[in-house]
Amino acid sequence: MARIAGVTLPSTKRVIIALTYIYGIGQTQAKEIIKKTGVNPDTRIKDLAETEANKLRDHIEKTMKVEGELRRDTLAQIKRLKEIGSYRGTRHAKNLPMRGQRTKTNSRTTRGNVRKTMGSGRVKAGMKT
Repeated sequence: MARIAGVTLPSTKRVIIALTYIYGIGQTQAKEIIKKTGVNPDTRIKDLAETEANKLRDHIEKTMKVEGELRRDTLAQIKRLKEIGSYRGTRHAKNLPMRGQRTKTNSRTTRGNVRKTMGSGRVKAGMKT
């Protein structure tokens, strides 16, 4: 059971997949890390030698921004956008899409699943206005 960057990696997964459990490391980054450290990507975490685990740990902790540090950085950048009053900052504050997506029909979950439908405008026979 290897522990890298404060995350316990699942022991039955292959190294290349297990690395993606760390926040900030995706498939491409995992391939790059494995290529630089020389670890076999098909090895399971439980079969990983201590020296190989140390190689991975050292490389990730020294060269990459992952987990808590990356989360703090991201939140600081969003906070800066809000403070300067940029368009993206105001969209973040309102919890709306900020990259130009439409909001009339999409992003229902972001807006709280608001569905407003209009009636035909016709008054029913027994109703008075």
